[in-house]
Amino acid sequence: MPALPRRRSILLAAGAATAATTVSALPAAAAQVRQHPAPDRPLVIGHRGAAGWRPEHTAASYIFAVQAGADWIEPDLVPTKDHVLVVRHENEISQTTDVAKHPEFAQRRTTKTVDGRVVTGWFTEDFTLAELKTLRAVERLPLVRNRNTVFDGTQRIMTFQEVVDLARRLSRRHGRRIAVFPETKHPTYFRSIGLPLEPELLRIVRQGHLDARECVIQSFEPSSLLRIADARLRLPLWQALGTSGGPYGHTATYAQMMTPAGLREIAEYADWIGPDKSSVLAPSPLLADAHAAGLKVGAYTFRAENQFLPAALRRGTGPSEFGDAFAEYALHYGLGVDAVVTDFPDLAVIARNDVSANDVSANDVSANDVT
Repeated sequence: MPALPRRRSILLAAGAATAATTVSALPAAAAQVRQHPAPDRPLVIGHRGAAGWRPEHTAASYIFAVQAGADWIEPDLVPTKDHVLVVRHENEISQTTDVAKHPEFAQRRTTKTVDGRVVTGWFTEDFTLAELKTLRAVERLPLVRNRNTVFDGTQRIMTFQEVVDLARRLSRRHGRRIAVFPETKHPTYFRSIGLPLEPELLRIVRQGHLDARECVIQSFEPSSLLRIADARLRLPLWQALGTSGGPYGHTATYAQMMTPAGLREIAEYADWIGPDKSSVLAPSPLLADAHAAGLKVGAYTFRAENQFLPAALRRGTGPSEFGDAFAEYALHYGLGVDAVVTDFPDLAVIARNDVSANDVSANDVSANDVT
């Protein structure tokens, strides 16, 4: 394969300054709000649909998300043995399907190394699409979201094409454009086993004539986005950013990518960055630096359960009880994020519609409270 253009190499000097990693109280956030006021309508992105209310990556989850007001819906892409893109959180499917209950597939259980991690289970790349269609989805976090287990066994695994078709039907039904927001999962790994994600993704985009209003493509791996950028489809690209380490197969760390120099390099091929929601809290300059580089910022992942909220916003004693999610949305909308990625798009839309009614003091929440 030809070398990627050096101008987009994402190879930062080893000694480059890293982004701030210690963030505490929020008074400094006010400066960010003044410099980059929140858009009138920050986007609400349904994370795997409405994963807080329905098993993720199912038709029921995507439909609920759109009914709740989500602007985009997110499918994670992994391939089948016959190279069809299906939507699952991971290629290992024992936690998200009933595959373990299928004796005909018992011998498919195996151990693999994926992105440097040893994983045991059943993998989409060992099944044809026809075989996967015999499985049913289950709730991935049953101890956290027991309410969702009522849907176990009712939903089939979807292909990416089916999600695109569903988004278009929902757009017509609701009279507004619903975009798909696919993520290429483990793209380096899949290229290594002869099942690259990008060519099939590009084929579906081209065949469906998807435009910038209908499709935004994301990945944690810059090399995957660069392959898509080189196709010149003029689709917005979203560089997802982790909180530690760096993208698999790349020399740069996420901290280096979040410096002003790193953000300028990302802006050469991408339109968005997607950092963890804690990464935009003061005194981190990430939000201001990204906007200065011409990048939009979509923070992830917003959830309602106490265990996913800052300590100051938790309510009750149970980790799976709902806390004050509205305050967290209001805080980030006020800081000026351009989008939120959420398991609960209904709550994000309510908060977006009435931020002032759920305002939170900058002194109330510390990023150090986030677990």
